[in-house]
Amino acid sequence: MSTPNVPEPAEDHPFVRHPHRTLLTLSIPMVGSLVAEPLTGVVDSLLVARLGTQPLAALGVAVPLLSLVLFAFNFLSIGTQTLVAKALGAGDPEGARATGGLAVALGLSLGVGLALAGAAAAGPTVRWMGADETTFAPAVTYLHIRLLGAPAVLATMAAFGALRGVQDLQTPLWIAVATNTLNLLLDIALIFGVGPFPRLELAGAAWASCAAQWLGAGAALYGVVMRLGVTPRLDWRGARQLLVVGSDLFLRTALLLTFITLAGRAAMRLGAEAGAAHALIRSIWMLAAFFLDAFAVVAQSLVGYFVGAARIDLARRVAATCMSWSLATGVLAGALMLAGTPWLLAALPEEARPMAGAAWTVAALSQPINALSFGTDGVHWGTGDYRFLRNAMLLATAVGAAGLSLGLPVGQQPLAEVWWVTTAWVTVRAGAGLLRIWPGIGRAPLHSDSPH
Repeated sequence: MSTPNVPEPAEDHPFVRHPHRTLLTLSIPMVGSLVAEPLTGVVDSLLVARLGTQPLAALGVAVPLLSLVLFAFNFLSIGTQTLVAKALGAGDPEGARATGGLAVALGLSLGVGLALAGAAAAGPTVRWMGADETTFAPAVTYLHIRLLGAPAVLATMAAFGALRGVQDLQTPLWIAVATNTLNLLLDIALIFGVGPFPRLELAGAAWASCAAQWLGAGAALYGVVMRLGVTPRLDWRGARQLLVVGSDLFLRTALLLTFITLAGRAAMRLGAEAGAAHALIRSIWMLAAFFLDAFAVVAQSLVGYFVGAARIDLARRVAATCMSWSLATGVLAGALMLAGTPWLLAALPEEARPMAGAAWTVAALSQPINALSFGTDGVHWGTGDYRFLRNAMLLATAVGAAGLSLGLPVGQQPLAEVWWVTTAWVTVRAGAGLLRIWPGIGRAPLHSDSPH
């Protein structure tokens, strides 16, 4: 039976000698694996935009709902990564193997139930999102097809968490690149009907994603077996630990995605043109967010490992290094978005362009704050400070929801107002996350007097 590749003892870890080099070296493959899916989302939006405003608006209704349904379960990735990293830091490879196998099995099981429940709720939720008669049916069809891939998505989340917990960041990268390349090729074939493939338009984009996700899940499961080995018997009593971890993470992620969904709903209520512009801006904003999240995921593994090894001083050093690189990258991301304004406007249907310019500028200016919010999330994931993250997200979402309910629009740029509220939401998250580390408000796990 294969065994995990156990890192060096804490004092011999490469981060101790070369903190910046180690963070960057580990983050480079993370960038690829994290941005592969949102990049495909941007490409999906661009391809669907060629079908016209209504299909793009339908995609703008369906995608945030799908994200709400699927990624509320990302505790399977976050919790598994932290538990595996802590087990290895404490010198317990058998515990890491058991956690990885159980998480994958739990993901498959939850995914089946999610697909059934989500399919039944698709129609009412699409209607609640503000879809009109032209966007309702295609949005529901898109959701029904994509939900067939829910077990694959959740199993892949768990598998990637296990691999990142052993600081194997290359395997998720290659799987993500291969999966999303296949998705792109199938997109082109099925949306527009290339060669023997039928022209399925928006439904074709959904079938392309579903097929690619199942093939990616198979590759991810193989990767876990190669790195962690096979668990001869699943002890489902261990699922309780993951579910306890997952309860706070589930609520936190649900709150995050609820705000994104509310923002999408506010944009749709401004009209199909605003909904189409918001869909493309959100896709690129999410792409930038996942790019910025690379440092956070690496920090999570390093912090979890050093906390497991009882080296709080090194975990705090990881936090400081992560914040400096996150902030610098956020500034760069915002500048690149501003420079790409003409490209964004050219990519939109003509009738949606007047709504987009000011909103795009606000989204770009928020990137440095966004980077800090992701960086602090990664540090707190690594310590297992899930309840604090839940409470911080509850506060941020309350602020954001209040802003969206003030009766938008109140000015000449109504879609930009949605993005100003989004920036306020991100600022609350970033501020709370930083204060938890420096000076360490509450029972902060990385406080110098922490019992950890």
